[in-house]
Amino acid sequence: MNSKLNPFTSALTVLVLFGLTEASAQTSRSELKSKAPQIAAGVQAAETALTPGQLAAADLVHTGLFPCELGQTVTVRPDPKGPGHFDLRFNGKRYRLVPVETTTGAVRLEDKALGIVWIQVANKSMLMNQKLGQRMADDCVNPAQAAVAAALEKNPNNFLEPPKAEAVGVPVVPVVPVVPVVPVVPVVPVDSVAK
Repeated sequence: MNSKLNPFTSALTVLVLFGLTEASAQTSRSELKSKAPQIAAGVQAAETALTPGQLAAADLVHTGLFPCELGQTVTVRPDPKGPGHFDLRFNGKRYRLVPVETTTGAVRLEDKALGIVWIQVANKSMLMNQKLGQRMADDCVNPAQAAVAAALEKNPNNFLEPPKAEAVGVPVVPVVPVVPVVPVVPVVPVDSVAK
């Protein structure tokens, strides 16, 4: 057997291999092209999937129509296409917001791409544009927040102290301070001690 390959056979081998490689590349490209929408849908689903913390925050969101100062209104509704997502409408525009976990107790929804932020606290909500650094709507209040605001007006609360029981309708029980009892030991001057 001849260990040397003849140049014609070597060239033919290269052409066949190149042809097969090119054919398999064409197959791979066509497969990728047909699977691209599926891959894009998977990526989009992964991006819109929410964490358990975000889903828990979504349960705290007030929804409905929010009258705001200056005659403006904001509408917040759950998005039926995605659990935990919300549609916010303001001035004829629609935004799709997702909850953001916070440590302050405030509810925060964001559309990161557009820089839109909706913040809800106990007595009011506000809409902001982070990219422009502007408040778009303020003092937006739904019925539940209006009740909290009215209660705060009647019984202002220092947020640095725990809430007063009477402010939340709990009967007040007087607290009697407990003073530890210390036995009294008579003090005898050192000079009067017998030597």
